[in-house]
Amino acid sequence: MFKPVVALVGRANVGKSTLFNRLTRSRAALVADFAGLTRDRHYGEGRLGNHAYLVVDTGGFEPIAKEGIMVEMARQTEQAIAEADVVIFLVDARAGINAHDHEIARLLRRAGQRVLLAVNKAEGMKHGSAAAEFYELGLGEPYPISASHGDGVVDLIDNALSFLDDGVAGQESGQEASDWTSEADEKEINGVDVVVEDVAESGTEKDKYHRIKLAIVGRPNVGKSTLINTLIGEERVIAFDLPGTTRDAIEIEFEKDGTAYTLIDTAGLRRRGKVFQAVEKFSVIKTLQAIEACNVVVLMLDAHTEISDQDAHIAGFILETGRALVIAINKWDGLDDHARDRIKRDFERKLRFLSFAKVHTISALKGRGIQPLIKSVKQAHAAAFAKLPTPRLTRVLHAAVEQQPPPRKGIFRPKMRYAHQGGQNPPLIIVHGNALDAIPDSYRRYLETRFRTEFKLEGTPLRIEFKSSQNPYIQQGAK
Repeated sequence: MFKPVVALVGRANVGKSTLFNRLTRSRAALVADFAGLTRDRHYGEGRLGNHAYLVVDTGGFEPIAKEGIMVEMARQTEQAIAEADVVIFLVDARAGINAHDHEIARLLRRAGQRVLLAVNKAEGMKHGSAAAEFYELGLGEPYPISASHGDGVVDLIDNALSFLDDGVAGQESGQEASDWTSEADEKEINGVDVVVEDVAESGTEKDKYHRIKLAIVGRPNVGKSTLINTLIGEERVIAFDLPGTTRDAIEIEFEKDGTAYTLIDTAGLRRRGKVFQAVEKFSVIKTLQAIEACNVVVLMLDAHTEISDQDAHIAGFILETGRALVIAINKWDGLDDHARDRIKRDFERKLRFLSFAKVHTISALKGRGIQPLIKSVKQAHAAAFAKLPTPRLTRVLHAAVEQQPPPRKGIFRPKMRYAHQGGQNPPLIIVHGNALDAIPDSYRRYLETRFRTEFKLEGTPLRIEFKSSQNPYIQQGAK
C-alpha cells in the first residue's frame, strides 16, 4: 500500500524532532534544547484518519556548509527532500526569520517538491503576528503551529496529505482530529507507558521470527555507521571521522538474501567517567535500550587499538541481557602479522567469557568479511529462538550425568530427573530433580557445554535453571 513520505526540514533547533515525535506518537527522536542534536535521517510512521504516512526527521540544514559534519548533515537532508512527497519546512516564530531560512527556501523552490511552511513555537501568539514576516520566503501561506502542544498540527498534516484523494482527507479528519490529539497528549503524559506500548506493538510473535532486529554497538569511532552503510549499499547514516557522530539509535529496514532485517545504528559507548553532557547520557540510554530490544548484537572492536575495559563492560551488558552476539573486529586490513597476533591474544585474555560467540575480522570501509558476518548473525538468531524438545533435552541430560555425575554435598548427591525448555532469546533450560540447590557453578557450565554442543547453540547465551522437588512428607512429619 502506498504511503506518502513527509520530510521535516529546517535550520537547527526549530523543533523538527518534537514534531516528529508528535506525528509518530512516540518518543523515538531525542529532543533537547541543544542545536544540532539530530544528525541522521530518522524514519517513523504516522496516521491521520484513513491515511498512513512516513515521517522523516532531519538534522539542522545548512545548505551553504562547505566542510565538517555539517556538510554530511546537509547531504542527509537533501536526500530526504529528494525522496519526499511533501516537505514541511519548519521555522521558529520566536526567533524570527534569518539568512539560513532564506537559503533553505531557495533550495526548496529549486527542488520542485510540494512544500508547506510551518511556523513553530507559535503558542500564545496572535495568528497574524506569528506568521506575518514569513510570507517573504515565497512558499505560500505559513501555518502557525506548536509542535510541543499540538496546536495546529492536525490542520498542517491534513493539508500536507490533501493531494492523496482530492480533499477526502480533510473531510474525514474532523472526527479523527480530537482522538488524534488526545492520544498524543496522553502518551506525552505517560512517558513510561509509551516505551512499553511501542515495543509491544512492533515486537509481535510473527515479527520476531521473520525480521531479525540487529543492533550494531561498540565504543565511539569503531566503524558502526560505516558498517551500516556498507550493508545497505548507500550513505544512509553519517560516517565521519569524529567520535560521537551518531547520537540517536537509528532503525533501518533492509533485506538481504531473502532475510528481512531491522538494523539499529547506535551511539558509541564511552566510560561513565567521560560522559559529561546530558545529550550523551541520553544517547547512552538509547543504546542500552536498543540492546535490550534487539534479537542479535554485533559488538564491534577496533583492531588498531587495544581491547579496553569499556569493551568488556559493553560485552558484559550484552551477556546480562541475554542477547545473541556476533563479534566483528574492524579495520583488520593493513595490520601486519605481529599486530594481528597481539589483538588475538588481547581478545583471548579480556573477552574469553564470550567463547560462545563467533568472531569475524572485517573491513567495514572496504566491505571485506561482511558476508560471513551476516551468516553468523542468522545462525545466532536461529540459535536464540531454537525450539528444544523435552525428550531430547532429557536424554542429553541423562547422558551428561552418566558420564560425569554431579558432586556430592554431604551424604547426598543431587538427582536430576528431566529437563524442558522454559523460554527463548536466550534459550532457557529448566532442570527438575532433588537437592539441586547444591549444584556448583562448575557443573552448571559443564551442562551448558553439553547442551550447547548437542543442539548447536552457537552465538547465543544459554541459561540453565534448577528446580528441586519438595518432600511432601516434611510438613506432615513436623506436625
